[in-house]
Amino acid sequence: MRSGSFAIILDAAGAVLLCHRTDIDLWNLPGGGVEDGESPWDAAVRETREEVGLEIEIDRLAGVYFKPEVTEIVFSFVARIVGGSPRTSEEADDVRYFPLDAIPANTSRKQLERIHDAVGNPANVVMKEQRGPSSREALTP
Repeated sequence: MRSGSFAIILDAAGAVLLCHRTDIDLWNLPGGGVEDGESPWDAAVRETREEVGLEIEIDRLAGVYFKPEVTEIVFSFVARIVGGSPRTSEEADDVRYFPLDAIPANTSRKQLERIHDAVGNPANVVMKEQRGPSSREALTP
């Protein structure tokens, strides 16, 4: 089974950090695939460093999501910045904070759901299935 891991980083005003992908016109949370022998929380830390140049610490597990169409489990973690500064990379050509009510329309729908779950349920871990097309499929006319 594949697994993915993403970091939800909020600033002091509650805006969320998103990165714009270089391979498709899509905003995402920093994150990606969990490598063999790697924990999901370490994957979120590594992917955030690689994609947006930030060192983070995980505060809590926010959600566990199962995507049955692709047999994938995805972890979302609320994290805080402990070093570095936002930068672009081979995977992200823009990095910005967005207020929750002003997230771009071309943001991954599944990741948008994960952000709202994390913010709306800070005392609980959300566990659910996420069905529907991939972000790439949703953007393809």
